[in-house]
Amino acid sequence: MKFACVKRYDDISSALSEKLTIRLSGNGFTYDDENPDYVFVVGGDGTFLKAVHRYMDKLDSIAFFGIHTGTLGFFSDYTDKEFEEFVSNFLNAKPRVCEYQLLKVSVDDKVHYALNEMRVENVSRTQKIDVEVDGEDFERFSGTGLCVCTQLGSTAFNRSLNGAVIQEGLPLIEMSEISGIHNRYYRSLGSSIVMKEDAKIVFKSDDFSSAILCIDYLTYDLDDAKMIKIELSTKRVKILRYKDVGYFKRLKSLF
Repeated sequence: MKFACVKRYDDISSALSEKLTIRLSGNGFTYDDENPDYVFVVGGDGTFLKAVHRYMDKLDSIAFFGIHTGTLGFFSDYTDKEFEEFVSNFLNAKPRVCEYQLLKVSVDDKVHYALNEMRVENVSRTQKIDVEVDGEDFERFSGTGLCVCTQLGSTAFNRSLNGAVIQEGLPLIEMSEISGIHNRYYRSLGSSIVMKEDAKIVFKSDDFSSAILCIDYLTYDLDDAKMIKIELSTKRVKILRYKDVGYFKRLKSLF
């Protein structure tokens, strides 16, 4: 079997990644950065996002397994102090494979995928966005932008917007405002809204100039865009779980 490591660039993560490579190579595994069967993520949740995007075109054939060199993460069950247990479980125990859907974000003829969230932001001027849901006009938003997240992403940027946290196992999506303007001239919902898993959201604007599209940690210009379509994708990320760490224990580690 083939594996690759994606690490955060600090001394602890680099040392653990090297140690892991030596251990797995000594147990019959081959390091293959291009076509791995397993991707080991050593770092934090941000490192995990980078690993997923690095192998976005190969998610069907890859499983991810992470060790957190900090606090407990949503993508990782183990800390750096549990390295031996981490390796032993991978080599000897049967995992539970958890799959998480990604957001599909279509900008005209370009397609992007997000594990946590997508955002449209404009810090240069007020951005006006006409929002459609399932083919029906919903609202005209005015402000800095809008965020649409997955269940996983509900605890990330969405939470900083005072959006609702969606419990694990609910395949829902959520839309939250980023600094919306609300007065007698401009009025939108003003609250986060949680939508069913097959909801299809469309953002339209006559002018997206100076706005950016954020896909997890990646950013793209929207100067020439006219329409953005958002929906849950059939594309999924597979994460290996060996420990029974409750969702609320993970959530509690955030605060």
